[in-house]
Amino acid sequence: MTTTISKLLPKRTPDSNGTKRSRIFNKHWVAGQLFRHSMLVVMLFVIVFFLWRSARFGTADNMQTILVAAAPFALIALGQTLVILTGGIDLSVGSIIAMSGMTAALVAKANPDQVWLAVIAALIVGLAAGAINGFLVSVLQVPPFIATLGMLTAGSGVAFALGNGAPINGLPTEFGKIANTQVLGLPIPVIIMIIGIVVMAVIMKRTSYGLRVYAVGGNPMAALIAGVKTQRILFSVYAISGILAGLSGVLLASRVISGPPTLGEGYELDAIAAVVIGGASLLGGRGTVWGTALGLLLIQTLNNGLDILTVPAYWQSIIKGILIVAAVTVDVWSAKRRT
Repeated sequence: MTTTISKLLPKRTPDSNGTKRSRIFNKHWVAGQLFRHSMLVVMLFVIVFFLWRSARFGTADNMQTILVAAAPFALIALGQTLVILTGGIDLSVGSIIAMSGMTAALVAKANPDQVWLAVIAALIVGLAAGAINGFLVSVLQVPPFIATLGMLTAGSGVAFALGNGAPINGLPTEFGKIANTQVLGLPIPVIIMIIGIVVMAVIMKRTSYGLRVYAVGGNPMAALIAGVKTQRILFSVYAISGILAGLSGVLLASRVISGPPTLGEGYELDAIAAVVIGGASLLGGRGTVWGTALGLLLIQTLNNGLDILTVPAYWQSIIKGILIVAAVTVDVWSAKRRT
């Protein structure tokens, strides 16, 4: 009986079966790696495309231009990463940049020989605005969208009030040196950006604070039961976002050596886009600092390359919008696949 059944079964050799499984495994492994690092693949494609279309794109000066332009966005994107990891959103960073930049300009103009006072004043303004957001969200339990939208509107009004509706000009040369000086061949904003990314990555990956942020975003109730002080975590991420926006305001105002009340207008959208394109989930609990950095560099590379090719601004907006929607679609699809 056994012999008869064995004759009816299809003949399979161990080698052919193993080879088939190996091919299937390799195929799925390659597809999985491409999917997991899709933004990196897109980034490489974008760079190769612009190198092909313009010899100017690959020059050292242009690479430095991209990094300098990315630095202020990087600071607010890092703060936005923390907020989004907790399941929130911060729409007020653009207005906080404007308030901080105007404050720095006022203090620098009044104290031309003590520029450091302008930096401290801007950081205090950013921290205060972020703390208000954190208090509204964590203590009063106002939805983050509403709380930060209110700060966005009020902050814009404060920025205009600080300059009586006009830019603050006539700033000392020393104030302009903050963002227009190089150290070891790198502009100060780029150095600050690199330090910020590395420090934030270590904090989120290697410290208990980072784990608590992920826990609050992943499952707030479970985090609370586990002893995580969720209110403190929520308050802290908005405060950090505010102080980073304050520092970004200083760099932007120093770069143009002026204090325009519209400084930072619309920056919150690019910051959120960088975080989402970098793989963070808007539902919270998932995302990385390195992903945000990659998303930020992708956006700035696109902006720079499209400017070099003289692509109209409205087409640039369309392309970035498609990229954001595609990134969110991939995120939703991958979440369903994991489930």
